[in-house]
Amino acid sequence: MFEDFKIESPVRPTGYTVEDGSFKQVPEMIPELIVPDLEGFKLKPYVSYRVADVVQSEFTSQDLFDAVYSKKIVQDFKEGKLSEDGQPLEYSEEEKLTPEEAFRRARKTGSDLFAQTWDDNPKKSFLS
Repeated sequence: MFEDFKIESPVRPTGYTVEDGSFKQVPEMIPELIVPDLEGFKLKPYVSYRVADVVQSEFTSQDLFDAVYSKKIVQDFKEGKLSEDGQPLEYSEEEKLTPEEAFRRARKTGSDLFAQTWDDNPKKSFLS
């Protein structure tokens, strides 16, 4: 009926055809499923619906500023290392970056991981 259509199976062959038309099966080509023995394994194969929801607020530009610059600004303020117009007298590595270099760094893999960590409340005032 559909002789014009060649139906290909997504299954890989487990052997090869020899010249006389017979099929030679190769044991090494037969897929072998290896399943670990989970007897005595304490974790369950599912996540319970009773697990508390993790809610993470949106990471805003204020959060980014707090993570990168605010600690140094507060430190400079307390140590008197700011000029009359509020500019730092000693620039950090981040403050020395050109806009192009800052853009390139922001696009790097892992740039969303900060070396600095916050206390319990990241929104608290750094001046207090």
